[in-house]
Amino acid sequence: MVKRSRKPEPSLQDNYERMRADYTGAKDSRFVRTRQGVTRSGRNADFHYRIVGDHLKLMERARDMDRNDVLIGQMVDRATDNTMQGGFTCDPTTRDRGVDRDLRARWNEYADEPDSVDLAGEMDFPEQENKVFRASLVDGDHFVVPNQTGALEMVEAHRCRRPSNSTRDNLINGILLDGNRKRLEYWFTKNDISPLSSLMAVGDVDKFKARDANGDRAVCHIYNPKRVSQTRGVTAFAPMFEFAGMFEDIGFAKLVQQQVAACWCVFRKRQLGFAGGADPKPTGKVTEETDEDGSVRELENIGPGMDVIGEPGEELTGFTPQVASTDFISHMKLIITLIGLNLGLPLVMGLMDASETNFSGWRGAIEQARMGFRANQRMMVRRFHRPVYRFKVRQWLSEDPTLNKLHTSGKINAFGHKWHLPSWPYIEPFKDAMSDVTQKEHGLNSTRRILAARGLEIDDIDKERIEDRMRAIYRAQRAADKFNAKYPAHPLTWEQVLNEQIPTNITPLQTQMVMEK
Repeated sequence: MVKRSRKPEPSLQDNYERMRADYTGAKDSRFVRTRQGVTRSGRNADFHYRIVGDHLKLMERARDMDRNDVLIGQMVDRATDNTMQGGFTCDPTTRDRGVDRDLRARWNEYADEPDSVDLAGEMDFPEQENKVFRASLVDGDHFVVPNQTGALEMVEAHRCRRPSNSTRDNLINGILLDGNRKRLEYWFTKNDISPLSSLMAVGDVDKFKARDANGDRAVCHIYNPKRVSQTRGVTAFAPMFEFAGMFEDIGFAKLVQQQVAACWCVFRKRQLGFAGGADPKPTGKVTEETDEDGSVRELENIGPGMDVIGEPGEELTGFTPQVASTDFISHMKLIITLIGLNLGLPLVMGLMDASETNFSGWRGAIEQARMGFRANQRMMVRRFHRPVYRFKVRQWLSEDPTLNKLHTSGKINAFGHKWHLPSWPYIEPFKDAMSDVTQKEHGLNSTRRILAARGLEIDDIDKERIEDRMRAIYRAQRAADKFNAKYPAHPLTWEQVLNEQIPTNITPLQTQMVMEK
């Protein structure tokens, strides 16, 4: 018989090295937080809001925070205002300047008139932009349905729902998908179901095709997913419900503490059998409380100048209320910072106060925030602005035979356009502008890259600079011609007229004439 040697048991060091060879985050320990909804098989993003009631509850909690919390709603306003500013500008690029001017005028007329652009007749297009983006932050997503009249119907996120009796596996919280996750239909509750009733049957919804016969979007779904398998949006408040609640609770507790600190209280100690004068009148609101033995005690609510009287034989001890400390203020600012991070707002923007940092720190925070604002602007163009403009162009093509003929013949591309995104002013205008000039002059950067970093297009800048210059030259030439006709002995050129300072090469008489003119 051949004896085989037994394999030695692994040492403690071997076990430790083998354990460290894997991701420690996958190991259960008292230091790893237990997280709900985490499985070993892996799930797509839709799995985590698969319960319709929880998805709607998450949305309604976010709306309540936006509506009632002292901080949240204002921070959402700051994020919306910095992203959308005065609205986006549409610039048609059909390859024909005349058609471009015509479509630009049509769009501006349409966008500025609430009765044309809003099915409810209340908002113009810039206001719709703000409301749509704001809803994408608070609710998680928002829907816009172009109506056959040309107006836009606003559909809030809670109306896109899955009926309780639906058995379709590819219907994700009101959105019907194909095998490639492409949107086929949007199911909206009728406008609007009673707040006292529930959605029960498939017949309670209106179904809208996601795209029209030409493949263009017939429903604009505005949301900002974090995963490619995410069909619906989730409120930006999802990670910060606890922090926001703590902020409100701590703030309220400190307000009460400040009120208590402002009170003047007298605590009295009486011996058993005390037979003094009549008790003073109550100084606060009196309520009664029944003890376990059946006896009834009168309680006075706290108030300024109150007089506290104990029961015979009781000894009452006073207290010293504390006002807000520096630790409290620092903690509250930390909570505001964490809440602001989820909205892309640094502390200086969330508080609208830059006293906590120097100019360089304020500038760096603003520059980082603008990167997020720019990404949100591009999201809005892709999911809202471009589909709406294409919808209007299709409508104009059906109404205007001349425009349709130019488009179908290939002479123009009626759908060609671009959106000019609102940019931000220089933080330190002179230094920032000189920095751009220095980069250009020393060959460290190109003009188009510098302009792109500012959210501008070089073609637009060149075109506008030339047009503005030519307009000034034409007017200067007309002014020179008028001057020369009146004073032929002392003619001026358009360069002399256009120059902001009177040139030194003209005669004193010409100078006097120009000043008089």
